[in-house]
Amino acid sequence: MKKGMIKLSAAYPKEEGSYFDIDYYCNTHTPMVVRLLGDFLKHSAVEKGLSAFERESESPFMAMGHLYFVSVDEMHKAFEPYLEEIMGDIQNYTNVQPYFQISEVMI
Repeated sequence: MKKGMIKLSAAYPKEEGSYFDIDYYCNTHTPMVVRLLGDFLKHSAVEKGLSAFERESESPFMAMGHLYFVSVDEMHKAFEPYLEEIMGDIQNYTNVQPYFQISEVMI
């Protein structure tokens, strides 16, 4: 990624009784988001949690999704018309509320 890009991350915490349908997230949700955000979106990535740093430990997150944009303003412009549709789809793949973070890519 180029320095200065903006990354929106969604982290899905592992909690008692939580579930996450990684196949739906990768094959339905993420392609929908990519299509809706169009040219504003520069790159996307999905990660499946395996463990924390210690061997054979539990991962604190079931999965993470990352979306890259040129600026925060462009990110907001991309989401505005589709935010309700995108957020409404969360219930189709998980029962937890994700943590969202906007970051600036430094390296």
